[in-house]
Amino acid sequence: MSTVSRYSTPAIVLHWLVVLGIFAAFPLGVYMHELPLSPYKLQLYSYHKWIGVTIFLLVALRLAWRAGHPPPALPPLPAWQRRASAAVHGLLYLLMVAIPLSGWLMSSAKGFPTVWFGVLPLPDLVDKNRELGELLTTVHKGLNITLLALVVVHVAAALQHHFIERHPFLQRMGWGRKELS
Repeated sequence: MSTVSRYSTPAIVLHWLVVLGIFAAFPLGVYMHELPLSPYKLQLYSYHKWIGVTIFLLVALRLAWRAGHPPPALPPLPAWQRRASAAVHGLLYLLMVAIPLSGWLMSSAKGFPTVWFGVLPLPDLVDKNRELGELLTTVHKGLNITLLALVVVHVAAALQHHFIERHPFLQRMGWGRKELS
């Protein structure tokens, strides 16, 4: 039996917390967007913002952790798959920073404050500007659709490598046994 080269425990925990946040924020954003204006809709927007700010902070922690703790080496893969993996991971990190920032910018431009968990008001990043708010709405949606597509690619690649090629990709991120036969 050989030991699987795994990510560190903090990296695994931060990864799955961000996953949970994204899996909560994305459907909530889709759902709340089409609701008629009401106190319920405004509360959902607050929850969505809270999750977005939390994701932003968790990703910042993950990036700080990763700066001092490189990921484990990949199993042998063709060069094009290594490049594709690096590109997808880089884009995922970029989007996980850009999406919360675009949402915060959008809220600022539309004149809606962001108050984290209802107690910590965050400063507006831009002045109120209707046209900018509409543009940022489009940007925020587009970034989220791109993230959804990349998450599908990321998960599909991990499952394909794990189940078809028999590389221990899921164990690397904390799933399953630490040893392989």
